[in-house]
Amino acid sequence: MAEAVVIGGGPAGLMAAEVLSAAGHRVTVADRMPSIGRKFLMAGKSGLNLTKAEARDSFLMQFQSPMRGIVAEFDMDAVQDWARGLGQPLFTGSTGRVFPTAMKASPLLRAWMARLSAQGVVFRTRWHWSGFDQGEARFETPDGTQSLRADAAVLAMGGASWRRLGSDGQWAKGRGDVSAFRPANCGFAVPWSPYMAPHFGTPMKATLLSAGHLCSRGEWVLGQHGVEGGGIYEVSAAVRDGAPLTVDLLPDHDVADLVKKIARRNRKKTVTVFLKKGLGLSPAKAALVNEISLFANTEDPAEWAARLKAVPLPCSGPFPLDQAISTAGGLRFDALTDDLMLKNQPGVFAAGEMLDWEAITGGYLLTGCLASGRHAGSAAVRFLG
Repeated sequence: MAEAVVIGGGPAGLMAAEVLSAAGHRVTVADRMPSIGRKFLMAGKSGLNLTKAEARDSFLMQFQSPMRGIVAEFDMDAVQDWARGLGQPLFTGSTGRVFPTAMKASPLLRAWMARLSAQGVVFRTRWHWSGFDQGEARFETPDGTQSLRADAAVLAMGGASWRRLGSDGQWAKGRGDVSAFRPANCGFAVPWSPYMAPHFGTPMKATLLSAGHLCSRGEWVLGQHGVEGGGIYEVSAAVRDGAPLTVDLLPDHDVADLVKKIARRNRKKTVTVFLKKGLGLSPAKAALVNEISLFANTEDPAEWAARLKAVPLPCSGPFPLDQAISTAGGLRFDALTDDLMLKNQPGVFAAGEMLDWEAITGGYLLTGCLASGRHAGSAAVRFLG
């Protein structure tokens, strides 16, 4: 029986601990925060989206290599079976997103930690990892410096978002094998005028967001400082990387029909009245049209229709890194073996958001974390073999 140390008590770390302990090894999970799974619990605050029920090929296409192969080993069906094995009934929403019936993350986390404890896993909180020294993992703790023998170790310390939940990216400082962190699944700043203030907080429904090769029919929000929400997150990678963001305010309307309606509009009434009553736009959508002077310099119905189908959102940049749901960047795959072991540190593996990958929310991100934790844990078992 070997001694394994898992550093980081999020989904990836706990999954690695589960695999290692199930194989009969003594496992300690150390986390720098006062409790385990803080970001996991926050993710479930408005409903824990575990994964997405869709065609397997479509699901896997959301990941780039080598994460695609790693997720293929523990895909959306495997995640659902795993959750049910912890006594958590699930349901699938109309968009294919899969949630625990309880919605919250806490029942699942309690059941998971109970199973891990039954398998002998020991949890240490407020333990801040400071490095390895001659086969031992060293930690700064409330009781001073502590060392644990580490025949194998799994690093699962997260990315660089949500500092208050433990993921601050400090582990990456001074490393030459790390790509710079960038916000992922993030909102974007828009310099709204005071005219938009009455609509701040309004959910924008029935739209089509487009940026580069990415599109989203998801709901999003007009915020005081810009735009955010699930729909924005689904196209955020392209916007962050420089693609312009546009929104189709009438995605279910044919352009030809729109042209006919616009051509028949009563010019004695204001544009705002026509947008609301003639085209059925919500007050927030009509305000957005006015805010960016969408119809400036033209009265052509065809031009109006075209502009309504591709309204430019003038984003000035992503929200700060710490406000992002997740991050891109991190430990590069060229510094790792196929087993996610650090090439320059035999017996030390990595998993979760600290790896250089990104996935959109909607179940993909969490599934990727669980799958990479399982992959690293299984590789550590083979290493200890």
